[in-house]
Amino acid sequence: MATASLLCSPRLFSPSPSLVRTSPALRSMKPPTFPILLNQKAMASLFGAGLALTLVGPSSAADLPLLTSSLQFSEPANALSLPTWAIHVSSVVEWITAMILVWKYGEQSGFESWKGLSWGMVPLLGGAFCACTWHFFYNSESLEVLVALQAALTVLGNATMCIAAFRIYQSSQERSKNL
Repeated sequence: MATASLLCSPRLFSPSPSLVRTSPALRSMKPPTFPILLNQKAMASLFGAGLALTLVGPSSAADLPLLTSSLQFSEPANALSLPTWAIHVSSVVEWITAMILVWKYGEQSGFESWKGLSWGMVPLLGGAFCACTWHFFYNSESLEVLVALQAALTVLGNATMCIAAFRIYQSSQERSKNL
């Protein structure tokens, strides 16, 4: 809930008062609204679902009583548990959400260099998809190339994020000189 409160805060996307006074584009800027974050029932439901997935007893689909009695479903020993899958999937969704928020900040603030940060996040998202795909197929040896691809995308993503952060720094320095 603290995260939801932070994301609902208009101060999160508000530039500093001194910058607003000097920039006509920023004076007309309104903070973005995210209706689902403002709906307390929806946020309570999302929080409850996440908590339930994390704390519920069965750790894999094979442990669910309905499946074992009628389907005879068995998973390999290296299968990920349901809470672990919840963490993997929610992390990917969180990363995509962060990319969207960074892009919107770049658009609404007029600081185009922030869009580069969103592009810099793409290789890391590709690495996350590699990891989830490899785990989905029970860490199959035939897909071990995905592990190497994930490592390469992580290195590339770290480099692109570093470059994007440096470009944001440079553009902020240029803006400071122009004030």
